[in-house]
Amino acid sequence: MVKVSIVIVNYRVKYFLEQSLRSVKAALKACPMETEVFVVDNHSQDDSLDYLMPRFPEVRFIANTENTGFARANNQAIELATGQYILLLNPDTVIAESTLHEVCQFMDSHPEAGGVGVKMIDGEGRFLPESKRGFPTPWVSFCKIFGLSALFPHSRLFGRYHLKYLSPDECHSIDILSGAFMFMRRETLDKSGLLDESFFMYGEDIDLSYRLVLAGYVNYYLPTPIIHYKGESTKKGSLRYVRIFYEAMLIFFKKHYPHYSKGYALAIKCSIFFRASLAAAHRVILRPFKRLQKTGQKESGEWYILSRNPDAIAALIPGGNHCTPLLSVHEIPESNKKSEQRHIVFDTALLSFREIIETMQSRCADGNRYLIYNPESRVIVSPKEIYTQP
Repeated sequence: MVKVSIVIVNYRVKYFLEQSLRSVKAALKACPMETEVFVVDNHSQDDSLDYLMPRFPEVRFIANTENTGFARANNQAIELATGQYILLLNPDTVIAESTLHEVCQFMDSHPEAGGVGVKMIDGEGRFLPESKRGFPTPWVSFCKIFGLSALFPHSRLFGRYHLKYLSPDECHSIDILSGAFMFMRRETLDKSGLLDESFFMYGEDIDLSYRLVLAGYVNYYLPTPIIHYKGESTKKGSLRYVRIFYEAMLIFFKKHYPHYSKGYALAIKCSIFFRASLAAAHRVILRPFKRLQKTGQKESGEWYILSRNPDAIAALIPGGNHCTPLLSVHEIPESNKKSEQRHIVFDTALLSFREIIETMQSRCADGNRYLIYNPESRVIVSPKEIYTQP
């Protein structure tokens, strides 16, 4: 019997997806279990499938002829899946060798759990607050839109959007499972239904989490860390992102809170559009200045390579002849007081994904930039840059 069906939707992020699939393979090698992996390509129109299929023959690839949206693409694979559990995983994530074992063990011992999310850190090791969130009720939405949640982030009254009054290092019951890592029972989905395809992108995880609770289940947060590069396939700085995100909020509000008075609902909708307009204007105004700042910049700062073969990695980095080779994470300098950025490259042939994640998490205050090197394809992945052979 298949224990876990893993579903990943790809849109033009082949190198991030390759790294994610390699972390999944490492997890299954460390803790073997019956699994099936689906990758749904949402008409990337690049060479994603040609690149990935030979490298991962065990994966079931589905090639869409158009971008059907995140919800529909996931549903395509879920409908074919046979696992006891379903994991929706973003392509720009990296899991540890123990991640699947830990979440399966938790779900097996908590029959009331409809789904579980995990502790997500970004590409610099910092905790991502969207790892645990509260439902965007009218009050929670009001606090978020008008900044009360930012002013009083640890308040149980005003700070329910990101639940910052709950420790990120402890297990909690929460409202929302992040779509970047959404681990659910198949029987739960049979009761609650699949992702709502009226959400093209964003909001579908909130909607499904809400329906899991309505079906009588409890959603949980586990402090098991994974990396989520956060939005590499969606480009969150774009106006398109602003429009789709806030439209998703309106869809959720209209679907689940139709009983509120028209006046109150109109006020919430106007507030959402006001916030969306501010966000869009902020991006339009600042983008030209950011472009000017980046013009002419080259790779600079201190480079450290943790590898048994640092020369192979240095050859991929502009100016890599000045890199410092290391053989242990303990050799990374303790603090970074210099103005120049420090770049730390991890070789997966030397370090496990768990060691990489734990190091990034423990050293997030150092302000380092972390990169991961895959020796099989000779690719270096970081949140903002991919380094490959010329």
